[in-house]
Amino acid sequence: MNWKELLCEKRRRSYSTSAVSADPRNEFQKDYHRIIGSASFRRLQDKTQVFPLDRGDFVRTRLTHSLEVSSFAKSLGQMIFRNILQYKKDSELQESDIEKICSILECAGLVHDIGNPPFGHFGEDYVRDWFRRNLPKMEFGGKKIDELLAPQMMGDLCNFEGNAQALRLLTKLHFLVDGNGMNLTYPLLNTIIKYPVPSTGINKKSGNIKDKKMGYYYADREIFEDIVSSTGAVDCRHPLAFILEAADDIAYKTADTEDAVKKGFISYSQLLYELKNTYMDKCADEGEREEYSRAVEKLESYYAQALENGLSSPEQNAVQRWIIYVQGVLLRCAAYGFTSNYSAIMEGTFPKEIIAVSHGNALAYALGDMAYRFVFKSKEIYKLEVAAGEIYEFLLDKFTRAAVLYDTELESSAIEQRVMRLISENYIRAYKVSAEGKSEAEKLYLRLMLVTDYICGMTDGYARKLYRELSGIE
Repeated sequence: MNWKELLCEKRRRSYSTSAVSADPRNEFQKDYHRIIGSASFRRLQDKTQVFPLDRGDFVRTRLTHSLEVSSFAKSLGQMIFRNILQYKKDSELQESDIEKICSILECAGLVHDIGNPPFGHFGEDYVRDWFRRNLPKMEFGGKKIDELLAPQMMGDLCNFEGNAQALRLLTKLHFLVDGNGMNLTYPLLNTIIKYPVPSTGINKKSGNIKDKKMGYYYADREIFEDIVSSTGAVDCRHPLAFILEAADDIAYKTADTEDAVKKGFISYSQLLYELKNTYMDKCADEGEREEYSRAVEKLESYYAQALENGLSSPEQNAVQRWIIYVQGVLLRCAAYGFTSNYSAIMEGTFPKEIIAVSHGNALAYALGDMAYRFVFKSKEIYKLEVAAGEIYEFLLDKFTRAAVLYDTELESSAIEQRVMRLISENYIRAYKVSAEGKSEAEKLYLRLMLVTDYICGMTDGYARKLYRELSGIE
């Protein structure tokens, strides 16, 4: 791969340059303004990051998380590519490329979660589970649906993925001018494709991070192929996808820890105990152990300073200061992971996360594991997720069963007809454009995708409101 192709300025729909010749922005800076002015981006303010249906004003939403990822990604871009330029690790990289790279990463951070459904990652899990449980039992025209659909079509539904949904939303569903979505640049779209494989190509045992999940749907295969062939990132990740992934990991792992302490899921003393006694043996070498030990010592020193200053909440103050320190450590480690493996990344052969090959790996693992143990496995979160599950079960059942018969010669009930009229006109239009000239099996697949498109576009609040209205709850 080379940066000339990786930073190509191609969009799905081109436009006349004469009208914008006086515009000093590069193409990727123009993407930024398209994103922040979009309704899809604004909806992230009412989508869960960790705590489903939470009414508190402190914890992160998808919007605040995306802003943090955007900031970290841009900072990483500056750190990494200044180093590459300074030490002449790539003779083709130009000074002007760094500004473009940072603009892409800034935008990628804003949209990386834009396809996620309501109620956090639990929502993704529930959609997958619902289709796995129900599609084999459903019929269309006297035949079982799982026998009518091609393997990749079934795989798309049963392995539903927010990453793939983001690509779909940005390129098709955000209907404004035409069917090209936001019409963003290809390098930006390629950066958010963390997993450049279809649902039939998922292989969690391959040893390569790119095969862990799917990155695009069967319905969007043509735009995917156009993107990767235009940027030159064929059968591999775009290099900037590694940086976006690291920024996302740093943002959510540090934020989850801070939010967990603030909400009382874990105390300062528990956090310190776990860091000292549970994760030290995860350090692979002396350098990683030193980095980890410094971080633990820093937490203790911040607490001591807070006590000395007579602060009313020394524990929370210490943790909040420590989180900022850890973010700096992990950013530096991620930058090292990228620059030290630059050749393999540019060749498309690097198979891991960049933090995993740095001295920050044990610290990042500790944060993620504690969030899982103390927050995600807590009774409070389980209760919230059970409530969210009731909403998903109801909405998926109502809309999927109605969608199966929609736009066919088969007769549907009066209620099913009314249910379909509730779906946004934009999504219906996108379906009809995609379904034109397709086989009956592919139309059926696209109608099922129409349901996930609609539900994924909902905010937490709207999904809850619609559930209550349709189920007759006051």
